[in-house]
This record gives sequence, structure tokens and C-alpha cells, in this order.
Amino acid sequence: MNTRRSNPHYPDYVIARIVRLRKKSGLSQKEVAGVLGVEQQTYSAYERGSSMMHIKEFVRLAKLYNVSVDFITGASDLMGEYPRF
Repeated sequence: MNTRRSNPHYPDYVIARIVRLRKKSGLSQKEVAGVLGVEQQTYSAYERGSSMMHIKEFVRLAKLYNVSVDFITGASDLMGEYPRF
């Protein structure tokens, strides 16, 4: 993914993982936006890297895709399940 961002908030690999997880799940941006409780345009800005997600949105994505927040953020390359306590 080679997008130009005037004010990058996340490394490209974080954005790439968010996009890849959504596409792999067969979900549209609008569907993911609904899960996060944001407008489709807001979610699109997340995928472009022009707007920042709140930590609660990272957690919701992790639950949606059943992966850890560490995987989404690149802290881990292990695509483990979202931890249940």
C-alpha cells in the first residue's frame, strides 16, 4: 500500500493490516464502520491513515477479526485469537 499521507499517524504496516483483515473477512468499510460506531467516511480515513482511531476502536477490531490488538498494531506477528478473560 503506497498512499500519501500529509500527517501520518500510524506506520504503513498497521494500516495494511487493518485493510487486509477487513478484506479477508469480506466486509465493506461501511460494515466495519457500523461495528465501530463511526461513519463510513471516518473509517475510510482510518484506512488512509489520515485520522487516528481510539484504543477502543482497536479493541473492537480485534474482537471483530478474532486477533489480538498486538497483531493489528504490529507489536506481534502472531495472528493469535483475541484474548478472553
